[in-house]
Amino acid sequence: MSNLLEGKTALVSGIANKWSLAYAIAHAFSREGATLVLTYLGERQKVAIEELAADLKVAAILPCDVTKDDELAALTDSLKALDRPLDAVVHSLAFANRDDLSRPFLETGRDGFKLALDVSSYSLIAVARATAPLMTNGGAIMTLTYLGSTRVVQNYNVMGVAKAALESAMRYLASELGERRIRVNAISAGPVKTASMRAIKGATSILETADRFPLRRNTDPAEVADTAVFLASDLGRGVTGNVVFVDAGMQIMGL
Repeated sequence: MSNLLEGKTALVSGIANKWSLAYAIAHAFSREGATLVLTYLGERQKVAIEELAADLKVAAILPCDVTKDDELAALTDSLKALDRPLDAVVHSLAFANRDDLSRPFLETGRDGFKLALDVSSYSLIAVARATAPLMTNGGAIMTLTYLGSTRVVQNYNVMGVAKAALESAMRYLASELGERRIRVNAISAGPVKTASMRAIKGATSILETADRFPLRRNTDPAEVADTAVFLASDLGRGVTGNVVFVDAGMQIMGL
């Protein structure tokens, strides 16, 4: 590829470490010429992101706890202070209590359900509201989802419900923000060995079933990142309201 995002500014939220899909996307964006704004949650994550940012083209690293409205408002103010339009937003945020990902779904607690839906689904709406005013030239908002939104994946539990809500929110946002020339999509990635995947009991066993997928292999994070580049670039200018599968074809297969 060749500078597909030259002159664009992109916000990337959700980098935890170098294995994160968000980091793969940030790396690909930087490779294609984008200037990045990265967000972090807590000082420990800030240090990790600062180290990872050394190899990226980064304009700012900003705090943002998506469960706190004051931090979202501060994010908007910090983005305004950069004095440049925002062209792309990557939402790669999800969380559920570990207990709710290991015990029977029937035993999901009310507070755990609220937390999972707040961080993993509502946050897309909150981030879009905080960033859309800065997208004065239009642009792209994208989120990360998974097949567990529409199929039962063992121990995915409340996160599957949260991802279903996330995908629905994506479509409603795509409809409302289209008149501002802002496109909203979701990328459904196949199994990738990330910290999020390791938090789900037994999930890594899916990596051992790649011979059942059409491409006979697991998903490469770089493939997810390149799809994000496509969606953020002018090449994806006609794509909105979609769940784009990047999973080696896993989603078409039966058990």
